[in-house]
Amino acid sequence: MSAKPAVPEMPRWLRAKDVLFALIGAMALYVAFHNERFLVDSADPNWKHIEPFKWWLLPHAIAAACALVLAPLQFSERLRRRFTLQHRIIGRIYVAGVFIGAPLGVYIQHYEERLGIPASFTVLTVVDAVLWTTCTGIAFWFALRRRIAQHRQWMTRSFAVALVFLEGRAISGLGGWDDAPPEVSEAIIWSCLAMSLLLADIANQWRESRT
Repeated sequence: MSAKPAVPEMPRWLRAKDVLFALIGAMALYVAFHNERFLVDSADPNWKHIEPFKWWLLPHAIAAACALVLAPLQFSERLRRRFTLQHRIIGRIYVAGVFIGAPLGVYIQHYEERLGIPASFTVLTVVDAVLWTTCTGIAFWFALRRRIAQHRQWMTRSFAVALVFLEGRAISGLGGWDDAPPEVSEAIIWSCLAMSLLLADIANQWRESRT
C-alpha cells in the first residue's frame, strides 16, 4: 500500500499572523459600527459635540485612518518582495499619516478640555502621540539605512501603539463602559497603551525565535 504524499504544512507563525490580523479586522469593523456610525447619521448627537473642532478632526481622522488601514499591508513578506516600490510608497504614506494624525489628536484633545473633558486625557493623548511618532520615526530611520530587521521590529511597535485607538473603544463597548465616568475610559486606554509595547516585543521575540 503506497504512502499518501505529505501535505506541506503552513508555518505556524504565518497562521498566527493571519489569525491576528483577522481579529484586528473584526475589531475595526466593530468600532466602525459601534463608535463611528454617527458619520452616516446626520441626526446623531455626536455631531453637536464635534462641531467646534470638526475641521481639525477631518485631517486627523483621514491621516490616522490611512495609517491604520495601510499598516497591515507592510507586514506581508510576499507583497514586500513582489512590490518593493509600492511597499516603500505605502510606508511613507503611513509615516505621513502618523506625523499628521498624532499632533492633531493632541490638539483636539486639548481643545476638548473647554467642553469638560479632564486635562488628564490630554496628558494621556500626548504620551500616546509621543510613543507613536517615536516608534514610527525610528522605524523609518532604520528603513532608510536598509536595516530591515530593526525596521520591522520598530514598525511592529508603531502598529501596536496605533491599535490602542481600536482597542480602547472595543473594550469600552464590549464591557458596557461607554457611559462610565471618564476615569474608567482613561484607565482602559492607559492599560492598552502600557500593554502595547510589551505585546509588540513579545511578537518580535517570538518571530525571531521562529526564524
